[in-house]
Amino acid sequence: SAQLDDPSSAIPPAYGIARGVAGSMDDTEFKRWVELLEKRTGVVVPPERKQFLETNLRIRMRELAVGSFGEYYREHLSGRRGAVEWATLVDRLTVHETHFFRHAPSFQLIQDRVIPEFATRNRAGAGFHAWSVGCSTGEEAYSLAMALEHGFEAIKGRYHFGITASDVSQPAIAIGRKGRYPERCLAEIPSEYRGSCGPVRDGHFEVRPSIRQRVGFAQMNLVDVARQPLREIDLIFCQNVLIYFPRERREHIVNQLVSCLARGGYLLLGPGEMTGWSHPGLARVGGQRTLAYRRRAEELNP
Repeated sequence: SAQLDDPSSAIPPAYGIARGVAGSMDDTEFKRWVELLEKRTGVVVPPERKQFLETNLRIRMRELAVGSFGEYYREHLSGRRGAVEWATLVDRLTVHETHFFRHAPSFQLIQDRVIPEFATRNRAGAGFHAWSVGCSTGEEAYSLAMALEHGFEAIKGRYHFGITASDVSQPAIAIGRKGRYPERCLAEIPSEYRGSCGPVRDGHFEVRPSIRQRVGFAQMNLVDVARQPLREIDLIFCQNVLIYFPRERREHIVNQLVSCLARGGYLLLGPGEMTGWSHPGLARVGGQRTLAYRRRAEELNP
């Protein structure tokens, strides 16, 4: 998932000949940038993180030889050119913290309950569609693909499955599409799934094509989730994303995700991300180690 990055390193020297950034960011400027970020991404930067925002803006402004926060703000309102620069800035403001099989109990729930239930309700040949929300550089999406392949093979079910992996960051998605990761990431992958990875070469390994072809990557902003075309999803995996949004925005996003679920479909959130939340169309499942819900269906007991 993508989160706001707070670099500890000093601002690097400007590329080429750059003017210095005049003055510090006053409260009015800060408020204006916070409102723009919230409107476009849904993420709120609290007052105590003003220094973080100012530092990151200065880094990019020095690279572009932009001399004031106001000038750079106006740049983001300048049509197509501003849209291109906004995409670059958002990627600079986020760090893509993710791992393979990051929350083991959630993947265990997929094996123990989600896959067997789907097989019980559907004939062989049915298609299973999962959605990795805030997929970052792809580790989560490929973990889902490995788990689903392993699970359907274990029950000898001839089911087709595919995964949509979405994130706001285009550079992160580009890494995900390649499916190439540092050798150290192999330690995150349980031994039973290692066959889904190719050999290590030059300190990296690649996810095998048979797994990569199951995953389709798409740029998507969670603020716009209501306008995305995904429907009748059997499994929505949304973990370590919602914590960067205010409570009201989280509830809005999750309610929109529910509308994308198929009857009997599952929503897996990160533990602690939505405490005290419920939805009349969902039943809580899976015990205390997971934050999982199943969309109610007439043929199922709540």
